[in-house]
Amino acid sequence: MLDSLRKIWKTPELRKKILYTFAMLLLYRLVSVIPAPGINPTAVANRIDLPLLQLVNMMTGNALSNMTIMAMGITPYINASIIMQLLCIAIPALERMQQDETGAGREKIARITRYVTVGLAAVQAIGIVLTMGAINPTPARWLNMILVGLSMAGGTALAMWIGERITDKGIGNGISLLIFVGIVSNLFNGIITNFTSASAQNTMSGWMSVLIIFVVAVVITIVVTFVELAERRIPLQIAKQTKGRRVYGGQNTRMTLKVVSVGVMPLIFAYSFLAFPGTIAQMVDRTGKAPFTLWWQANMSAGSILYIVISALLIIGFTYFYSSISFDPKKQAEQLIMQGATIPGQRGRNIARYLKTVTGRLNLFAALYLAILSAVPSLLTRQLNMSVPFAASSILIAVSVALETIRTIQGEMSIRGIEMDVEKGGFM
Repeated sequence: MLDSLRKIWKTPELRKKILYTFAMLLLYRLVSVIPAPGINPTAVANRIDLPLLQLVNMMTGNALSNMTIMAMGITPYINASIIMQLLCIAIPALERMQQDETGAGREKIARITRYVTVGLAAVQAIGIVLTMGAINPTPARWLNMILVGLSMAGGTALAMWIGERITDKGIGNGISLLIFVGIVSNLFNGIITNFTSASAQNTMSGWMSVLIIFVVAVVITIVVTFVELAERRIPLQIAKQTKGRRVYGGQNTRMTLKVVSVGVMPLIFAYSFLAFPGTIAQMVDRTGKAPFTLWWQANMSAGSILYIVISALLIIGFTYFYSSISFDPKKQAEQLIMQGATIPGQRGRNIARYLKTVTGRLNLFAALYLAILSAVPSLLTRQLNMSVPFAASSILIAVSVALETIRTIQGEMSIRGIEMDVEKGGFM
């Protein structure tokens, strides 16, 4: 492995890209400590436990709990991308723009997504600080609201710019790496907190809990890595086609489907859906003594059985929903037929039926896998009575981004004649 790292470092172009990536990530983390103007820190500390805010705080590396100008992080960009993806399915004009082969249409959609991101960041920032009651109670309260909206929208725009620069001039996907850095920072802070708590208790049970959390985190990381690398390979036969004096096709190839193609989106959808009722209840009921608020706190906490069951059902449902909008077996079958490709033993309409059966089985595995994975941290919290510094979504994102970055490095090295085996983690 050391020899592999040495080879990477000795490649000038790759070394520059890696140093550029680290520099931009360092800039992102440094900017993340600049406090936003017009914020009351005491009110933030009292209301940061809102469920929806915890989800955002995890992805921003505690920038939200510190109410910095990066408090929104890159989450408005993710929301804007999801909104645009759904609109491209619902609006024919946007769908045609997305399918433009020249790339001009996709560039327009990317530009619209940037504008939507900045607008969402401003609206979300003002909405969150008003919900938390975090605006300084001064005569110019409206001015503080404008400052918060502008500063946090500017922070999100800067984060989006940093992500795009990393994608263009660095290594890997910049937006994904920003989320990765935030998750790792949040995980590190959680580990330090658990160690500090165990040291303060100085009991065998406390240290055993820390050890169990560490072992489970390692096991989950290994399982997630294995599943992320898993593929379903479908053999294809391409028929011979004569064009002029040349003969094309006549070869065997394969179509590769990821075992879990939906990624982390079902988890985010499910967590956000479950977080809304509790967040709205705490917004409306400031005293926290309303019957619904008391019931929700007693029965729908992160470690409760009811919460685990409902979140598992939501994850299963959202897995099928997201897969249905991201992969269309009928359209894929039509493309294969147009290319003169067939699946051995399948012809015509049977191709679409076969692809639908395969994707259905993969979706079933993905749904159960994500549901079980999401339940493990909650069960640990319930059994150990200790805060678990990771969630299923955070580990999934971290592992996915790490593997994606490794594949990017692999591609860069392959161009220069050095092959990298991702599964073995070294060069050949």
